[in-house]
Amino acid sequence: MRVLVTGGAGFIGHHVIAYLLGKTDWEIVSLDRLDYSGNLNRLSDALKDMGEAKRRVRVVHHDLKAAINPHVASHIGKVDIILHLAAGSHVDRSIEYPLEFAMDNVIGTVNILDFARTQNLERFVYFSTDEVFGPAPQGVAYLERDRYNCTNPYSASKAAGEEFAVAYQNTYGLPIYITHTMNVFGPRQSPEKYIPMVIKRVLAKQKVMVHSDRDKTKVGSRHYIHACDVADALLFLLVMQPKTDPDFGGAKCPKFNIVGASEIDNLHIGQMIANQLGQDLIYELVDFHSSRPGHDLRYALDGSLMARLGWEPRPVSERLASTVQWFTGHQEWL
Repeated sequence: MRVLVTGGAGFIGHHVIAYLLGKTDWEIVSLDRLDYSGNLNRLSDALKDMGEAKRRVRVVHHDLKAAINPHVASHIGKVDIILHLAAGSHVDRSIEYPLEFAMDNVIGTVNILDFARTQNLERFVYFSTDEVFGPAPQGVAYLERDRYNCTNPYSASKAAGEEFAVAYQNTYGLPIYITHTMNVFGPRQSPEKYIPMVIKRVLAKQKVMVHSDRDKTKVGSRHYIHACDVADALLFLLVMQPKTDPDFGGAKCPKFNIVGASEIDNLHIGQMIANQLGQDLIYELVDFHSSRPGHDLRYALDGSLMARLGWEPRPVSERLASTVQWFTGHQEWL
């Protein structure tokens, strides 16, 4: 089995590659343009103790804003599975440069889908986000086929990529799965992201800004999930090949929410990190939602479909503890 992972040098992508190498005998091709989010140091660090297994990885450099030409295709070779994780994902940057995200996440997706048509694939997985559904009112967790309400250009570009994936299944018969996940964390994550940022600031005894409502009485919350759980869920889907019934309108492209075990607010996450480090959390509640467009107080996905199929993530407390421990021993990544 040969698997092409787009964005393989990115945060989630490198964890997926390491996990697949450890759990299977598959060959992996990592396709990445190696910009600010793609970092080969991640891959080399994750694979350094994997012995002969790392010989099953091949890295190909390519920017998916351009079609995969015959020269690049020859370096990739024939593949059985494509995991399309490559994407621009920084919300603030998408607000400033929306066209850049349309190019990366829409044109880039069409280019990899066109390449997929030249392969005899077992599966193409389009990796999407909870943000396509928009903010979730209290008590609401979105199911896979609920309506979309994009609140920033990033989420709109991911939703557009989804629709192209659906269209390519309907038009060309590509065997496509779509996954939604949210707030992934783990080793080697950029210190711009919330959990490594909190770890860095707590270690330095600095103040942590915590996302809240305008009145600063309600803190933003998420379903945090570890990157290894995401990789495990992807492998579960690839091995089990679950079938889902078309919905009432005949939509047959299966969608799956990959969700953390429990919803936790950002202040609680900060306190958990500080407690593990033996420190007090110095924090300030900040109203990002009103002052910055495209930032929502609460996102929530319903993970019951994956649970019914037989997959569930590890407890967030367990995963968070191991992540804090890893970063304290590898502070060069902060």
